[in-house]
This record gives sequence, structure tokens and C-alpha cells, in this order.
Amino acid sequence: MAPLVQLDANLWACELFHGPTLAFKDMAMQLLGRLFDHVLAERDAHVTIVGATSATPARPPSRRSPAASGCASSSSHPDGRVSEVQRRQMTTVLAPNVTNVAVAGSFDDCQDLVKAMFADAPFRRELHLSAVNSINWARIAAQIPYYVASALALGAPEREVAFAVPTGNFGNVLSAWAARRMGLPIARLVLGANRNDILTRFLDANDMSIRGVEPSLSPSMDIQVSSNFERLLFEMLDRDGPATAAVMAAFRADGRMTVPEHAWRRATALFHGFSLDDAGTLAEIRRLYAASGTLADPHTAIGIAAARALPTPGVPTIAMATAHPAKFPDAMQQATGIRPPLPPRLADLYEREERYQRAPNDLAAIEALVRAATLRNAA
Repeated sequence: MAPLVQLDANLWACELFHGPTLAFKDMAMQLLGRLFDHVLAERDAHVTIVGATSATPARPPSRRSPAASGCASSSSHPDGRVSEVQRRQMTTVLAPNVTNVAVAGSFDDCQDLVKAMFADAPFRRELHLSAVNSINWARIAAQIPYYVASALALGAPEREVAFAVPTGNFGNVLSAWAARRMGLPIARLVLGANRNDILTRFLDANDMSIRGVEPSLSPSMDIQVSSNFERLLFEMLDRDGPATAAVMAAFRADGRMTVPEHAWRRATALFHGFSLDDAGTLAEIRRLYAASGTLADPHTAIGIAAARALPTPGVPTIAMATAHPAKFPDAMQQATGIRPPLPPRLADLYEREERYQRAPNDLAAIEALVRAATLRNAA
């Protein structure tokens, strides 16, 4: 399900993209969906699940549970800032309990809207809100086996390993951090970023300052405010909740995060940053294909380039391959001249009916859409 492919003497890729949506989150999200199904059926209850994504849809809980159980699932994605394959994977999910909304803005805007809905206590209670994607800790926990299994395959726990992870919202690499806290001997975590390099700037120089989100060939990393970084910050600040809240409030107020020196140094003892622009990403895709015949999507290519640029001597490094190259056919063709086909189960994706709504970056408008979808599903 997640094979290791050797790329060099000390470098492997862990292919996490063999699931239903061809993305690294698939295995974790399938578990999360089934957990929802189980709990809702057991409680004879219902929830409205909301999620923001710049990549692929979550697996919605089913409607196979008892009549009073189930859910309405509403997902938002940044309008025009995903690849066509990514968009169609979301908008061709025609299940009656799923509503897809294309928001005028970036992923950060979509994520802010989801958080604002949860902060709206009356709305949250009225619609029984719950969440998917990495805002839900269960998905972070469910990704820990990715790291344990691949490390064991290379000799852990008797030897250390390192990981290189392309990251935007910091959720996947946070799972690696959690695995290390549980005892997995991880020597180093290398973060790969695109031109939206806020995490790299933080690790290099304690510069966590927001800049405009720039569209790139690796749209799942087109993020400036990584929500899961707050979880790491909490740990780096010795699990001091008020201190973490104060740092985050100041960050959102003035666009610059002031991380105490001791906390920053604690982070940089394990995490190392690397970034690559679009030209460099295409060059790495081209180089990798020429060297090994491997087609890597733009996100994976950045992760592999990060592993090569920041090697961990004497320690095997595993680059997490997070998406199937067929999800980004334009970039692949531009880099290699090859337009990789979709797997047979998705071969008709371009012919499938799409269904989604466009909406402004406005909380009231989004809440109205979510409420209407929930009421329609309950009818």
C-alpha cells in the first residue's frame, strides 16, 4: 500500500499515493471516516463535517447508519488554485450528503473560515459541527504508522532514520514528530516548501512573517498560516497554553510571530527547512526522471530535493511521496514531456459530472451554505 522505492544509495521514497484519491492522506482519512461512521451509529447521532482543503477530498462518512444518524459534509477549496484533477476529484463527488464550495481566496482563507465556524458557538452547537483533515487530531494520529512502518523496513529501531516531508499545513510532518516522541529513532526531519516558504524562513532565521500566498506548481503547499504549527509551538513552549495563545494572537494581529529563542532552537534541533521555486521544481522532476525513470509530482519532487540538499550522513533518509504524478499532468508534461495517465478507476474523471458552488470569502455566506446543506440532508 505504501511501498519504499530506493532512489539513491541512502535515499528512499515512500509512496503514499496509492489510495482512492491518489494522496498521502488517503489511508488516514479512510480510518477517520470509518471512526465517524462507528461513533455516529453507536450514538444514533448526526454531525455536520466541515473541512478546508487545497488538495483532495476527504472520505465522507456514509449514510448507511441508522435513519437518525449520519452527516452532512461540506468542504471548501480555494477557487482556481488547485489542479484540474484535484478539483474534479472534489467536485465529482455527488453523494447527497456532500457539498463542495469553491471559495474566492487562498487555502489560508478557507481554513480561517472553518476555524471561524467553530469559534461561532451558537452555529457550532446548532449544526453539531465536526472536522476532517489535519485540523482533526485523529488524522494526525492515523498517519503515525506511515513513519513507523517505513522506518522499520530500513532497520529501526536498531538504526536511526531521517525523513524529508513536503509540507504546507504541517500535518504530515507533525505525525513524524509524534512518532519520534513515541520512541521511533528519527534523527532529522527535513521540511520541503515551495515559494511560500514561511516555514523554511522560520527554521533558518526565526522569521515567521506572513507574505502573500503565491500560486505554484505545488498547490497543496500554497499556505502561509500552517495550522498544525501551532501544535508544535505548544510543545516548544513547554505546553504552556496561555503563552501559545498569546503568540498566535499576536501573529494573526500583525503578521509576524515572535517565537522565544529557546523554543526556536528546540525546533531547529530536529527540523530543517528547504524551499524550491517552480523552476527548481521542474528541474528536479526532470533530473529524477533522467536518473532513475521515476516520475515524481511537484510536491514529492520538492521533498526529494530537500533530502538531497540536506543529507543526514550515515542515516538513511525517506522522502515521503505525497501525491500521484497524474494529479499534476501539466507540470509533469512541462518537465518531462510525459503526461502520466490516471489509474483505471479514475480514467473517466474528465467525463464525470461536476457539482459545486462558488462563494465569496465571507463567513456569513459560507455559514448560510453549510446550514442549507445540513437542513437539506436532514430532510
